[in-house]
Amino acid sequence: MKQILTELIEHRSLTKETAHRVLVDLAQGKFNLSQMAAFMTVYMMRSITVDELQGFRDAMLELCVPARFDEPVMDVCGTGGDGKNTINLSTLSSFVVAAAGQPVAKHGNYGVSSACGSSNLLEYFGYKFTNNLDDLKRSIERANICFMHAPLFHPAMKNVAPIRKELGVKTFFNMLGPMVNPAFPTRQLVGVFSLELARQYGYLYQQSGKDFLILHSLDGYDEVSLTSAFKYFYNGGERLAKPADLNLPTVKYEEIKGGSTVEESARIFMNVLEGKATPAQRAAVLANAAMALYCADTTGGLALAVGRAAEALDSGKALQSFHNLMHA
Repeated sequence: MKQILTELIEHRSLTKETAHRVLVDLAQGKFNLSQMAAFMTVYMMRSITVDELQGFRDAMLELCVPARFDEPVMDVCGTGGDGKNTINLSTLSSFVVAAAGQPVAKHGNYGVSSACGSSNLLEYFGYKFTNNLDDLKRSIERANICFMHAPLFHPAMKNVAPIRKELGVKTFFNMLGPMVNPAFPTRQLVGVFSLELARQYGYLYQQSGKDFLILHSLDGYDEVSLTSAFKYFYNGGERLAKPADLNLPTVKYEEIKGGSTVEESARIFMNVLEGKATPAQRAAVLANAAMALYCADTTGGLALAVGRAAEALDSGKALQSFHNLMHA
């Protein structure tokens, strides 16, 4: 590790093979806490390369507890780490997407740089995390969605979780999170916190055979915030879009700000599902759910995808999907 840190600090990058080996060693507890903290911190000061990202990803997937499903499942998630603390858009979108008919295998974790991640939220509502495949399949049968709490599927996380929590800033594990879904989903919407990372993700996903859509709002969000134009990379290339392209309004950050506590976040979450959201909150959820539905099926274009998302949310089907998951 000493040699690797020296190389990284001198702005040299790791080969795919070295990155793979380091992560395996990290998972096996071969490094002390200070070394692991230093290793994670370095990547906040220099860019990660595609080879490093690929090496880390491959190691995480090799080490994970797999959960494969018979139907083509989709994940809807963001890297987090954009420092924006918006409402739980990817979690809300997941229930809308599930209610619109696309099975979802949602991969999530506790918030690191935000007050409330998807795991904090579901745990607050009494959801019991599991990595039992039969239980997860039952969730998909009943609710068309299951939730996979990342630490239960990734032994590598066990060693680094306390350090991530103490650091309290995004680390390269944020960059990896969406890529290491243990369900190996064939469809994926991923929001990322930088344009550079969006391009790297796009490059790696093009080689994966998945239906994918990588999102980044140009003013820094790892989702469609509707506060600005956004870029997306997908199987058909890359596009720049504006809120108006989705027939949705441009909103202000204050209107989509998340709660400062888990309780507050949970209240906003339920307001959206119960049809009590503000117009801006509803629009932001529809935007992200629509992009996920568009990723799963591009026929009919963005307008049809927004319509499907609106029907799933406004009819109460997304709320029903949430209740079904809680009682699966």
